[in-house]
Amino acid sequence: MGVFKKDWTYKTKGKGTYEITDAVSDALRESGFQDGLVSIFIQHTSCSLILMENADPTARVDLERFMDDLVPDDYPYFVHTLEGPDDMPSHIKMTLTRSSENIPFAGGELELGTWQGLFLWEHRVAPHHRKMVITILGE
Repeated sequence: MGVFKKDWTYKTKGKGTYEITDAVSDALRESGFQDGLVSIFIQHTSCSLILMENADPTARVDLERFMDDLVPDDYPYFVHTLEGPDDMPSHIKMTLTRSSENIPFAGGELELGTWQGLFLWEHRVAPHHRKMVITILGE
């Protein structure tokens, strides 16, 4: 069993979901491992990682709208607003989702379901450079 680690940065264009499945698959190929586990961790508190349907983008639109209704940017009672009105809502959205994902792989391929993709979910309105760590345990 070996370990492969890769630091990676993704530039978002602001609020929304960005599929990163191919980038994780590229890191897996780079590792040379055939079987094991991929772990990806995002080093921020105002964005998250999700496994979500990747066939129909309207599923993500609905998810994003639902989350914005659940935690609106203009909620009047937040006191943590130093970086703007979307600051605290972004932190809450991250805690309701995930900052890491683990995906098994076999034969050098991620074992995702037919309609699954891995997404970076940017919760902030402005573009950001998001740092991630991909760690692959395998053989």
